[in-house]
Amino acid sequence: MKREYDQIEKKIINILSSGTYLIYVFVAIILLILAALSLLDAITGFRMIMNGLKESGMMEALHAVLLTIVIIEIMETVTGYLRTHTIQIRPILIAGITAMVRRLLFFDTEPLTALLLGEVVLAIIAVLILTIAIIYLEKEEK
Repeated sequence: MKREYDQIEKKIINILSSGTYLIYVFVAIILLILAALSLLDAITGFRMIMNGLKESGMMEALHAVLLTIVIIEIMETVTGYLRTHTIQIRPILIAGITAMVRRLLFFDTEPLTALLLGEVVLAIIAVLILTIAIIYLEKEEK
């Protein structure tokens, strides 16, 4: 009787694992499409530069390229899970750092207020914490 329950349990776990795997594949495909669309958005920035809107075009292109990097790092986490069946932390941390740097780059486009200054300080602290976490992970891996 116990053996039958063990077999049923294994079958249920296999079905659930297959479903999870398919969802991760679907998420990876969506992230790939988003990364491609983000790169196309960078082309819009380059067109703005060619039309004489250099500063806004560069900001648009940089914004899109950094967003693409964030998406790729998240996709690396998903594909890493599909390869190894473990969640990789480093790509998530890199995506976080890139997102915070991206945010920091665009603070100068807004008027400076106390709230904005607080956001800048928090973003800098987040970058430092994420960087320390990456350094700690590297030491743990050695």
